[in-house]
Formats: sequence, C-alpha cells, structure tokens
Amino acid sequence: MSKIQVKAGNVFIGNGAEVSIQSMLNTRADDIEGSVLQAKRLEDAGCQIIRAAIPDMNAVRLIPALKEAVSIPVVADIHFDYKLALESVAAGIDKIRINPGNIGDEDRVKQVAKACKDKSIPIRIGVNSGSLEKEILKKYGHPTAQALCDSALYHASLLEKFDFTDIVLSMKSSDVKTMVDAYEIANSSCDYPLHLGVTEAGTTRMGIIKSSAGIGSLLLHGIGDTIRISLTADPVEEIYAAKDLLKAIGLKKDGITFVSCPTCGRTKIDLIGLANEAQERLKDCNKNIKVAIMGCVVNGPGEAKEADIGIAGGDKEGLVFKKGQILYKVPEDKLIDALIDEIDKM
Repeated sequence: MSKIQVKAGNVFIGNGAEVSIQSMLNTRADDIEGSVLQAKRLEDAGCQIIRAAIPDMNAVRLIPALKEAVSIPVVADIHFDYKLALESVAAGIDKIRINPGNIGDEDRVKQVAKACKDKSIPIRIGVNSGSLEKEILKKYGHPTAQALCDSALYHASLLEKFDFTDIVLSMKSSDVKTMVDAYEIANSSCDYPLHLGVTEAGTTRMGIIKSSAGIGSLLLHGIGDTIRISLTADPVEEIYAAKDLLKAIGLKKDGITFVSCPTCGRTKIDLIGLANEAQERLKDCNKNIKVAIMGCVVNGPGEAKEADIGIAGGDKEGLVFKKGQILYKVPEDKLIDALIDEIDKM
C-alpha cells in the first residue's frame, strides 16, 4: 500500500485505508435525472467513489445534483480543458481526474493545482495505452509497462512543481500482464496511492476474469488502494463484482461468502439453479457469514462444515445444516426459503 494518503470527500485513500470501490456513470452528462438515479443505485449497491464525465461547461451542472443526491465522493473526469477543472472545483467536486500534461502551459497547471490545494481536492492522474506521449512512445516503441509508469510520473511531476502532492496514479492497460507490471513498477518508484483497473476489460464474463486476474494479483501482494472493475455492462454489476473480489481475497469482511460444489452424478436436485437463486436473493445481505450450497447429503455437510449455514441436496429434497450439524430436512422447492429463514435468525 502507498505511504501517502489523500482524502476525497469522506473517503481516505492510501497508507493503510481500506481499499475502496469505484465505478463511473454511463448516463449522458446532460441527463441530470438519469445520472442522479444511477448514482443512487451505485451507492445502494456499495460503490464508495463515483466518477462522472464532465465533457463541457454545461455538464458542470451535474456536480451539485450528484452531491445533493449521494453521500459518497464524486469525481469529475476531465480531459484537456483546464477551465472545466476549475469550474468543477467551484461546483463542489470531491476529486478531479485529469492529466496535467494535456491541459496546456504551466500557468494552467498552476491554476488547477492551486484551486485543488486550496480546497484539499486530490487529483487522479490516469494514463493508459492510448494516451502515452509521443516522446515516450518513441523511446519504448510501444505502450510498455515502463512507458505507462513514466507517463504517470511525468504528469505527477508537473503538479509537484507547484507543491501539489495529493495525487493518485493509475496506469491501465487492456493487457493484464502489462497492467500488472506497470503498477508493480509504480509501487516501487513512488509513494502515491494507486487506483487499479484493467481498461477496456470487456463484457461481464471476460471483464470480470481479466479484472480479477490483474487487480486481484496486485492486491494480494499489497499493491493498490482503490479499484474499478470496468465492464461493458450496467455499472452496478461492477460494484457487485468488486465486492466479490475483495471478499474472495480476504480484504472485505462484510457480506456473504458463498461456497458451492460443482455437482456430479450423485446430484439429484437443481443445484445450479438453487445456487444462483441463493446468490441473487442474498446479494444485499451484509452479514459476515459463509453460506454453502452443496449437492450431496452424504458429503455436503461434512465438506462444508466450516460454513456458518448451508444446504445439501438429496432426492428432490435436502438438508439444512449449521457448522456441519444437520438441522432438518425440507423439500427441494423449500430449500432456499429455509436457508434464508435461518440466515435471518443469525
């Protein structure tokens, strides 16, 4: 984890703070009502930082609307126009995402740095394979991990000239290994907090796989302070995927952890359907428990004895068990209801 800590709204980033989950609105910036509704859905799902594109001055109106609607920090995503950054700061934004090298001469960088410093607003520098400077690309030939890191540190140096260090870095690539290598280099090269992500990761299935491989491997080695699982999907799905990832690697303790067997020839119930139903009905449960969905009454309770509560299938029926001890037997169509009843009692 980083040695430097910054604060965006009410969320601390870096230097021991818990890893925070981010997502980005995919509604049009001029659709205030739709953007507010999506922001509320994201917050309800567990998003801790929301980013919104601010492509023009008209879009700045979105900032106070979002700030009034949600209690989590809002980030303004800005490209090239330093005036948008200044207006976003004036509108009450909690964090700016901008690359200082893309906004013009030093005076413009100085104005943005001063405005953010005066209001304690951090800046995230976000580079990716498609945004590298010509000089850096010429040096390395293509978007290597070192090239991504060099670009991020170059942009940071422009802010450092004006004594601004409330900086978060991200070096995203659609190639998982390049992304991992870039963050490893950055982690050993600077003390700034790192926002992890695989850019253009894809649709839900492939996007989760690529993001989990890249983000998960870094977090398991103590690298990374905030994350976004980027999906070509409803951004709420990004939040559930990120929460599941953090639970899977032990960085998030609240919420259910599911274990379920892959089924075999002994299975006589619709275990796949039951497992999916249980996961969907319990997706918003914040109890810190392990729930097992097993297919066989012979091995189920024993194999999943570490689970706090679970079910194991029989022949069109199943057992409800707790810590490996059988509680009672119920018909297959009552299994999930019985499971949820027991969880409600816990």
